[in-house]
Amino acid sequence: MKLGLFTAPLPHMTLEEALAWLSARGVQTVELGTRGPHLYPDDYLDKPEKIAELKALLAKYNMEISALSCHGNCVHPKAEVAAADQECFEKTVRLAQQLGIDTILTFSGCPGGCPEDKTPNWVTCAWPDDFQEIADYQWNQVLIPYWKEAVAFANAHGIYKIGLEMHPGFCVYNVDTLLRLREAVGDTIGANFDPSHLIWQGMDLAEAVRALGKAIYHVHAKDTYLDEGNIKRSGVLSWAHYSNAITRPWTFRTVGYGITEKEWKAFVSMLRLVGYEGALSIEHEDLLMSIEEGLEKAIAFLRDIITFDDAADMWWA
Repeated sequence: MKLGLFTAPLPHMTLEEALAWLSARGVQTVELGTRGPHLYPDDYLDKPEKIAELKALLAKYNMEISALSCHGNCVHPKAEVAAADQECFEKTVRLAQQLGIDTILTFSGCPGGCPEDKTPNWVTCAWPDDFQEIADYQWNQVLIPYWKEAVAFANAHGIYKIGLEMHPGFCVYNVDTLLRLREAVGDTIGANFDPSHLIWQGMDLAEAVRALGKAIYHVHAKDTYLDEGNIKRSGVLSWAHYSNAITRPWTFRTVGYGITEKEWKAFVSMLRLVGYEGALSIEHEDLLMSIEEGLEKAIAFLRDIITFDDAADMWWA
């Protein structure tokens, strides 16, 4: 397993500065977003010399790219939003092929509740019956047809791993919805497993990993603090702004400041048991720490629990 980082929280550094800073701290992989700040597809697509320069820069710091990220909503009910996100998705696929990267990351997306809607409509309840009609429309008329075409496009460009972040607000937000879409459109669809979103929904991370198994294509390392007082009063659902953490039921934190170390160890161990040997890509969204402090703490925490070496045969086996 490799220690990685999603570089988006380092916009104040150039890519080389970020690679140098991370390499000095033992980070081995980077996840690069194709909306910047460190990678823009138009700078590299169909430009072999620029791709060679990027590969040389990565090699200089003994760094690999774990995945390219193009988080967006390609089934957004506003045509202009969907079109912009689709363009980014297609350029990301093409660039991944030209860079020799096998995994791209995004969201499943969320359509409106009907063809006339202007905004996405996230369904979380079975009743009133309107919600069943919305879910049927979203999945059978929009989401599944879209992803069949998107998977075909990716496969035509040599990409067979699309990691969807299971994120509330989108149609794929938990184990069951990820597996439902995977079954409908094929195993190019897998998970970019971000534990932070599952923690506040009440899931056991190790059990979620066990259920997904080989469908896990990439992993984020981000924690969530649960405010039990606020949860006991009002539950886990909240649209209070993230900056208003003292009133929220949960808050994104640096790894090690949310769930227990024991839970993180169980999570990482289960990843190993199901055969995942890729990156743990740190994503910093902790409003209580500076970027550098949060990353330093996350790197130190994960270095103590990641298994870097291949498993050895037991002496008594």
